[in-house]
Amino acid sequence: MLSRTADCLYWMARYTERAENTARMLDVNHQTSLLPQPEEFLEQSWRKLLTISKLEDAFMSKYDVLNRENVLDFMIYETSNPSSIVSCLFAARENARVIRGKITSEVWETQNTTWLELQRILEARNQADPSRLLEWVKHRCHLFRGVMHGTMLKNEAFYFMSVGTLLERADNTARILETKYEDQASLKALRAENKADDEAGVDFFDFYHWAALLRSVSAFEIYRQIYSDQVTPKQVAQLLIFNKQMPRSLVCCVNELIPLISEMKNQQSKEIERLLGKLKASLDYSDIDEVFSQGLEEFIEQFLERINHIADEFSNAYLIPLAVA
Repeated sequence: MLSRTADCLYWMARYTERAENTARMLDVNHQTSLLPQPEEFLEQSWRKLLTISKLEDAFMSKYDVLNRENVLDFMIYETSNPSSIVSCLFAARENARVIRGKITSEVWETQNTTWLELQRILEARNQADPSRLLEWVKHRCHLFRGVMHGTMLKNEAFYFMSVGTLLERADNTARILETKYEDQASLKALRAENKADDEAGVDFFDFYHWAALLRSVSAFEIYRQIYSDQVTPKQVAQLLIFNKQMPRSLVCCVNELIPLISEMKNQQSKEIERLLGKLKASLDYSDIDEVFSQGLEEFIEQFLERINHIADEFSNAYLIPLAVA
């Protein structure tokens, strides 16, 4: 397959997944921002979302105030932000247009219809409800993947799309978990300074904080099925890192990547297989107690560094030179 075609397939799927995951991160932040909490924590929470995406400088160059409304505007609508939902859906549709002959008509129609519907949404953006819009984005991205799995041959084109999806998903699950864990730790520190806070109020916020995080990765019902008790940070992290049956867990993404790369062997793929094997082994032979003793933030940072290195190696081996996210 030509590297240009492979590049478009890979980035079409990756940008679609990025749009969905941006919607998920914004949704959990939006939902938790509606709960009673200190004003300084609220601003810090939105700032952390920009920082984890490495977009704080770009945001501050366009907006004077860091608040919920401006961050939502920047992360949903701003075309100068390459990670905004509008930018991602546009890029996904453009990549699909370039390689229409390599995808089914159903996959193309799904991408094109999503873009056309988004234009109607943009015309009424001032009246748009953020929660409904973010749910619409998630629904359209789910539809894309369902059509992809239901209509495409399981050949090289399908493999490139699947690899793009899984690399982006692993990266974003890690970022969501890191962001919300840091937010919760910051809030606990703020509440500890305020002796007037009662334990019931703290427990109430903690529950909805972690429940919102689980819902942002479609895992709340799954959590209840597995643990059937109160929501705790350690069990949330265990589910999103180590549960092999959880579709968005880190270990599930890595496990699904390995056979895909095996199907796409070339002279340069051996290094990718080696890196994935080492990452799989580190996950298989770790547990949640070890992660928390090391520090969840440090563990996530190491995972992000390794999964993004794998993505770089994949680009070097299969895609056009100097491909830019």
